[in-house]
Amino acid sequence: MEELVIRDADVVDGSGADAYRADVVVDGGRIVSIVREAAAAGCQRPKARRELDAEGLVLAPGFIDMHAHSDLALLRDPDHSAKAAQGVTLEVIGQDGLSYAPVDDRTLAEVRRAIAGWNGPGDDVDFDWRSVGEYLDRLDAGIAVNAAYLIPQGTVRALAVGWDDREATDAELEHMRRLVAEGMEQGAVGMSSGLTYTPGMYAKDAELTELCRVVASYGGYYCPHHRSYGAGALAAYEEMVELTREADCPLHLAHATMNFGVNEGRAPELLALLDDALAAGADITLDTYPYTPGCTTLVALLPSWASEGGPDRIMERLADDDTAERIRHHMEEIGSDGSHGVPMEWETIEISGTGDPALAEYVGRTVLESARLRGESPWTVARHLLLADRLAPTILQHVGHEGNVRAIMRHRVHTGGSDGILQGAKPHPRAYGTFPHYLGHYVRELGVLSLEECVAHLTSRPAARLRLPDRGLVREGYRADLVLLDPATVAAGSTYESPRVLPTGIPYVLVDGRFVMEDGRRTDVLAGRSVRRTPR
Repeated sequence: MEELVIRDADVVDGSGADAYRADVVVDGGRIVSIVREAAAAGCQRPKARRELDAEGLVLAPGFIDMHAHSDLALLRDPDHSAKAAQGVTLEVIGQDGLSYAPVDDRTLAEVRRAIAGWNGPGDDVDFDWRSVGEYLDRLDAGIAVNAAYLIPQGTVRALAVGWDDREATDAELEHMRRLVAEGMEQGAVGMSSGLTYTPGMYAKDAELTELCRVVASYGGYYCPHHRSYGAGALAAYEEMVELTREADCPLHLAHATMNFGVNEGRAPELLALLDDALAAGADITLDTYPYTPGCTTLVALLPSWASEGGPDRIMERLADDDTAERIRHHMEEIGSDGSHGVPMEWETIEISGTGDPALAEYVGRTVLESARLRGESPWTVARHLLLADRLAPTILQHVGHEGNVRAIMRHRVHTGGSDGILQGAKPHPRAYGTFPHYLGHYVRELGVLSLEECVAHLTSRPAARLRLPDRGLVREGYRADLVLLDPATVAAGSTYESPRVLPTGIPYVLVDGRFVMEDGRRTDVLAGRSVRRTPR
């Protein structure tokens, strides 16, 4: 007898088609049969060792978070309710060009410092891997939800070239090509870049094109955080479209927003650019989070020249008064590349977390608010925080526009990504709320998308981008990564004031046919594993 029958569910199968009533039978981690209500009339209904009454609930494929920063959280936090409670059954990590494989001892230490604001310092993690394959093997020991990995181009450059702003030599480029090939062979699904973060931002297009050719040869995709989301946003998007066209590599645009005052109301221009490329045969997808503020680290706003050489050199420059004044001038009067070419608007920069608890008084306030309270300039406050907290502060950037958010999420190649940073005293609520916020606010309350459309954006579309042949749909033979939700009550619990509140209306989540959420509570099941690239 099969393990589980989910009875009388309203199945939203991930295809975008209308919902239907059915009994769904799960066994051995897969969906073994789907018996529609009409077909069940007059015949014996399926039975199993356990029956779950799903009356009033929607059964959907598990949600795929196309942009996650759980690289260490998956290892240190077996509970991982931040994602499991949202119905996420697969996360794509290794984002924004910086993560923890492939590395050597030197690069690992540098990367740990560079992205401590994203993932914490990692003092509670045993870094017993160096290659992509070894990292994925660690995930296979058992995690809360599944995870796929992108090779981080910035980390690759740090390993092969270092943190200097210069072109790679032929030998260094060949080393990077080899590292990317090895990572793809070991199971990565593609490559990411952080082209406003060092050292990835130092790569010219020709270098990126060569690496993308390697990715494409293995059937992967390129996922860039491109060079500007501000003054040069449209040009930066166009650059990525052209670069991947030249490399014949599929493109997935990370957190594809149009931010800052210069881009208010300009989402249609971005979508027209993408439509033209799609019509010409380009393979493009994108992800967004359903919120207007962004989230990153305070150090990321510095001009790239101030970040050259890595974390120690940044600290030296900040400590030097003359150099610090040059940094301020670039940020406040010119608009640094780190702040997307827009002169700093300190009233939009809210400190969301610090590594040092002694600096907690700054959390929840904008830099401008803290400056006024202290009778100091905003730059003095920002500089002090960077030095005192050793580059660790995280920030919310209140620079988005609701009209742009809604327009982009309607697009036919759109998928969902939380970009959720789980560190800090007051992280962005998207880390705990992205997927229920789509379903509760933008589907039920605003009607921006229908339920069936939205579920397709969060399931089958990302599964297609990841080339996963048995995920993303409620289909016989597919993996039993499933979500049961109440469409009348599903909602994000997280807010800017209380960002770690779990959502409502998602009582059951299954990974590989096992309940990781049951009756709205996290179980002790660790059914997640690495999801590796499917060979061509």
